[in-house]
Amino acid sequence: MEDTFDVIIIGSGLGGLVCANILLKEGYKVLVLEKNNKLGGNLQTFSRDKRIFDTGVHYIGSLGEGEVLYKIFDYLGIIRELKLKKMDEKFDLISFDDDPNEYPISQGKENFINNLLEFFPEEKQSLQKYIKLMQEYNQIFPLHNLEIGEFLSEENVGLMEEKAEEVINSVTQNEKLRAVLSGVNFLYAGEKDKTPFYIHALVVNTYIKSAWRCIKGGSQIAKLLARKINQKGGKILKNTEVKEVFVENEEIRYIRTSDGQKFYARQFISNIDAKKLLSLLKGEKLKKFYQRRISNSKDTISSFSLFLTLKPGIIPYRNCNQYHFKNKGRVWEGGNYSEETWPENYMISFGPKTAHDEFAEEMTILAYMKYDEVKKWEDTFHTATHKNRRGEDYEKFKDQKAELLLNEVEKKIPGIRNAVLNKYISTPLTYRDYMGTYTGGMYGFVKDVENSLQSFLMPRTKIKNLLLTGQSIALHGIFGVTVGSILTCSELIDKNYLITKINNTSID
Repeated sequence: MEDTFDVIIIGSGLGGLVCANILLKEGYKVLVLEKNNKLGGNLQTFSRDKRIFDTGVHYIGSLGEGEVLYKIFDYLGIIRELKLKKMDEKFDLISFDDDPNEYPISQGKENFINNLLEFFPEEKQSLQKYIKLMQEYNQIFPLHNLEIGEFLSEENVGLMEEKAEEVINSVTQNEKLRAVLSGVNFLYAGEKDKTPFYIHALVVNTYIKSAWRCIKGGSQIAKLLARKINQKGGKILKNTEVKEVFVENEEIRYIRTSDGQKFYARQFISNIDAKKLLSLLKGEKLKKFYQRRISNSKDTISSFSLFLTLKPGIIPYRNCNQYHFKNKGRVWEGGNYSEETWPENYMISFGPKTAHDEFAEEMTILAYMKYDEVKKWEDTFHTATHKNRRGEDYEKFKDQKAELLLNEVEKKIPGIRNAVLNKYISTPLTYRDYMGTYTGGMYGFVKDVENSLQSFLMPRTKIKNLLLTGQSIALHGIFGVTVGSILTCSELIDKNYLITKINNTSID
């Protein structure tokens, strides 16, 4: 290819698309390479029976006017074109077997406290302490508040080593309240002995500020960002898979794609799984200790997802999510299931409705699933025409798991089985193949309190002209990846200048 670019971005997930837009606004010449026909990674949607399903975006936080994600999307020029629906005040409901109550997680600090006080009238001080701790931990990272300051100061590193489960338990002695406050840990694949409280605080706080669904799916975010890239003179090539990243003298010289083309740039940004990136490096390798750090990083657990289209007029529509657990004492153990206990918990999410219809048309049910459960099919393919297709035993496995999951949901929503029009299933292999994650992990690498800094990837790599972006950088999710993209771009653009510009966009 004759064109030479300032920056080439490998992968068109949210991080890559946001980075491309930021850099284009600052005058960089940018190329985005995407191996698939669809852009957006976890932003992708699919349609079945004329209903739209999200693959990864079930709801988004901090999109209220003046809030952090609103400001960034405003700066990127897409906020006014997004079709959004605000969720109910009680946007998440936590429930347990043998307990008829549904405990709310609510938008707004006062609502959060007051709505839980209806169930825990003696726990006002505990709930106030919890909210205060959430705010304190959010202040560790100024960038997540669009404030100028060090991304992570040395004096706050110790707070990264506080376990989420232990901090929440310190707030109250009430075991049920502990379980309720911990009950949204599906949002970050929480692990009892590993997950830091700062992850819980950063993620959950964004939704307490405000919680939203994307009407007709999260893919609109990718489409709008791609449109802005084209309008600003950037270039996107789909169906273009990077097969080789050639390194010489500690710099990338070029990248080669599957069709044999070579692409050159001064700077490269990887928006693909860091472990996959390692497999593409040719010529000089990364220093062994850095390579081991990435290779040995543990992926977060994956998901078994059941997408249901529903018969009309049967299942009531709810503009909130449901997190259900079999046992309140095992809210941190959902990923440690056995064959006999699966699923120990699940999440139910409905697609947003534009009309005031009281009945649901589709439903998504997610449960943790280990990659090991599908590992024996990892060298097979889903396409019916491929000679090494996954086959009948894989389909049987999916159907058996779907029945187990439906059995559990039927206890919570009687009649759900008879309301199903059609069901569609994805496993960790689906996530691996379509989202480009190494083992189908939902949220990048596990953040580990015992190894807090080593499990925290920063954008700068040991290759001089290679930066990283995406869900393994800083924080996962729409909010985390978007903020992480600012962190990546701040390696090329002054961070304080960029933050000031984003904050001033809405004022202008």
